[in-house]
Amino acid sequence: MSEMTVGLAVFGLMLVLMAVRIPIAIAMFVPGALGYIFLSGWSPLLSHLKGAVYGRVSVYDLSVIPLFMLMGALAVQGGLSKALFDFANALLGRFKGGMAMASVLACAAFGSISGSTVATTATIAQVAYPQMRRINYSGRLATAVLATGGTMGVLLPPSVTLMVYAILTEQNITKMFLAAYVPALLAAVGYLIAIAVMVRIHPEHAPEAEAASASAVLQATLKVWPILTIFLIVFGGIYGGLFTATEGASIGTLLTFVITAVRGEMNFKRFASAVRTAAQTSGMIFLIFIGADMINASLALSQLPAHLADVVGHMQISPVVLMACVMLFYVLLGCVMDEMSMILLTVPTLFPVIMGMDFFGLAPSDKALWFGILILTVCEIGMIFPPVGLNVYIMNGLAKDVPMSETYKGVVPFLITDFLRLALLIAFPSLALWLVHQLT
Repeated sequence: MSEMTVGLAVFGLMLVLMAVRIPIAIAMFVPGALGYIFLSGWSPLLSHLKGAVYGRVSVYDLSVIPLFMLMGALAVQGGLSKALFDFANALLGRFKGGMAMASVLACAAFGSISGSTVATTATIAQVAYPQMRRINYSGRLATAVLATGGTMGVLLPPSVTLMVYAILTEQNITKMFLAAYVPALLAAVGYLIAIAVMVRIHPEHAPEAEAASASAVLQATLKVWPILTIFLIVFGGIYGGLFTATEGASIGTLLTFVITAVRGEMNFKRFASAVRTAAQTSGMIFLIFIGADMINASLALSQLPAHLADVVGHMQISPVVLMACVMLFYVLLGCVMDEMSMILLTVPTLFPVIMGMDFFGLAPSDKALWFGILILTVCEIGMIFPPVGLNVYIMNGLAKDVPMSETYKGVVPFLITDFLRLALLIAFPSLALWLVHQLT
């Protein structure tokens, strides 16, 4: 059996294991280890593991992940999500579909604190979904809005996926954060427009608008100040060069704990729950790191990535068309894989290929940032794209009274805006790079 055949077999076995719902880390580690043994033997595998595992988990830059995860978990346990939703609803409740729009903005704001798509979706949904159903939003619109809004946690800083991409490709995390803001703003605007169009074409999906009183708006505004304080101090300090992303994560975690404790929302039980959640999630991420490193090492031995790069390099195809094909590949891969696994598995192979091509004359650093934003945008799409869509499954677990098929129908307008945004980002890289160039 040739090395190339082994590489294809390893990749195929990984996809099969993922399709039958074997945990992602195991589904990558086992085929990778088997391929490594077949190509090099037991002793080289053990020698590789001895240094590779320690080398991965001991990287200082990776400490930013558990820190931001703990910050997000403390925000969840500290009840900051309800204040965000109430504030957004007080501002937008005057419009038809306003509570749905408020849910999108609350997801965006909470995603900028938690850094987790799953946490954003589950947390905001628990606050917003009962209220939306109480005032007669349809199950289709309510679940679709919350599933879609939660995807913004993939792109908005401090997105864990965004930080992992930056670490893998040796990019500046602060610049990656800056590159994400305009695309995230486009996402939010697109979702708000989709809601506005939906409730006018199908007015039965949303109740009539009900404006909040001035006193209610003021009260909601006063309650949201802790979140604004955390955001300004953490990200203002990072972008202002006062401290690194890791130091900012530490400061943000401490601030979140202090503010929630002063507000009386934090007790020992909730603190322990936050620490446990952050530890479990971080452990899962690091296990996926190890599994991805194993299969990538096996594929490297098989020469499959090098062969792929050579084939692509000799193809007579426009770089922009190639990028569109790569994005389509990510959409299809998202049907069997979560965003973290996609990043860890594919970026080491595809990143050198993309960096070797000319896209609009972009400098290498700009090209790396742009490619990262495109991947994260597709990861957002994968979170709600049939037939899997992790966020759709999360909403199905929280809203058992709504069939999953209804949620899938509801996300179609949002997917249309997502694909339009992806096309714009491919055609106009400056949308992702403008803020980076202005502030660095």
